[in-house]
Amino acid sequence: MHEDRKGQVRRRYAEAALVVQETGKGSESSCCEPSCCGGSSFEAQKVLLGRGEGRTAHEALSASLGCGNPTALATLTPGEVVLDLGSGGGIDVLLSARRVSPGGKAYGVDMTHEMLALARKNQRKAGVENVEFLKGEIEDVPLPDDHVDVVISNCVINLSPNKPRVFSEAFRVLKHGGRFAVSDVVFLGSKRDLPEPVLRKTEAWTGCISGAMEKGEYEEILRESGFEEVSVEVTNVYDPETVEQLSGPEEVEALRRVPAASAFVRAKKPVA
Repeated sequence: MHEDRKGQVRRRYAEAALVVQETGKGSESSCCEPSCCGGSSFEAQKVLLGRGEGRTAHEALSASLGCGNPTALATLTPGEVVLDLGSGGGIDVLLSARRVSPGGKAYGVDMTHEMLALARKNQRKAGVENVEFLKGEIEDVPLPDDHVDVVISNCVINLSPNKPRVFSEAFRVLKHGGRFAVSDVVFLGSKRDLPEPVLRKTEAWTGCISGAMEKGEYEEILRESGFEEVSVEVTNVYDPETVEQLSGPEEVEALRRVPAASAFVRAKKPVA
């Protein structure tokens, strides 16, 4: 089952990258609506468009299936080393690289060849040198222990079939005192209270919600992985009435009782 889900995610992201490269337009399957993107578009315009890199910003944003703005959440500073889990078209890596310059570096790791090709293309166009895109899975990050100051991610961890492993890897590559600052999707309540048809339709409506954990579960697994100062701050609750597949007021009300939401997730690796 895990490999089936991972294969589905890989195919979806590969298709999104190819659509952008072939047409210059984004995929309709993006899980980020304008109301929940947390300012990523504004940041891209400010940092990239202001430097005459309009098409680069457009292509990077078009390939983003994110649900927030982790670069702002992470409060990056010059000289820091950043890792983006599931970097896609590279927009958050490019933004991070600008923020940690001079002296810092931004890594992006992605398992999809097509997304990596698009990200490297965007990097060349943007002329950003302190960036490295790595082929790999977020459950097995190709970086050494205690290597980065900050781990970010934009609506990707929810897609992983092995979230404890993702958190364990994030903890491993972080330096002591390092920060975990991601945007992700959570359920506000117990998914067991959702009828199976409602859960299936909600996941089909947007891949962004597929595999999402409950808010309390997210916090618990982070703490079990060794993190401290854990917080999950809800930024946008999805309106059940926008889920077109729901049949009738009963299903809408069920999702209203256990809504899905985008959230900022923060945690810290303890100082040695």
